[in-house]
Amino acid sequence: MKLLKKLVDVATGGIGKLAFDVAQKYFPPSMSEAERSKARMDFESMELQRAREADEAALEAEKAHTERVRILEGSANDLKSIPLLGPVVLFLRGCQRPFWGFATIYLDWLWFSEWALTEKQETALIVINFLVLGFLFGERAVRNVMPMITEAFRARTEGR
Repeated sequence: MKLLKKLVDVATGGIGKLAFDVAQKYFPPSMSEAERSKARMDFESMELQRAREADEAALEAEKAHTERVRILEGSANDLKSIPLLGPVVLFLRGCQRPFWGFATIYLDWLWFSEWALTEKQETALIVINFLVLGFLFGERAVRNVMPMITEAFRARTEGR
């Protein structure tokens, strides 16, 4: 949904200023500064109104998406209604993130302390780390770690 919001921002950003700049070329020379200010405020108000409408549309789209996912995949309350199996599934669902996180930390610890891995195995562990980081902490975590990884690969290829 962030992508939709960005698209909306790109589509609506600066429309009021652009419209004012275009209209300013055609203002009559006799137009007073007060009238120009009022026209500028009207254009800015129009831009704000358009941005508000775009934000509301993006919010509605996000709500519709969330509702669709809830309908297709069900919710935790749906699982609670299944005797015995429902609580087990809820428990497993809640455990999977810590499990993958600690398993990856353990593999990294072995990698740096005990194992002598081949280049292929190291690459596989790096991919696993990216997948787990992306899954557990999202895009921002991967984006923050990426410069260090890039520098490490650059150093390795240059033989530092």
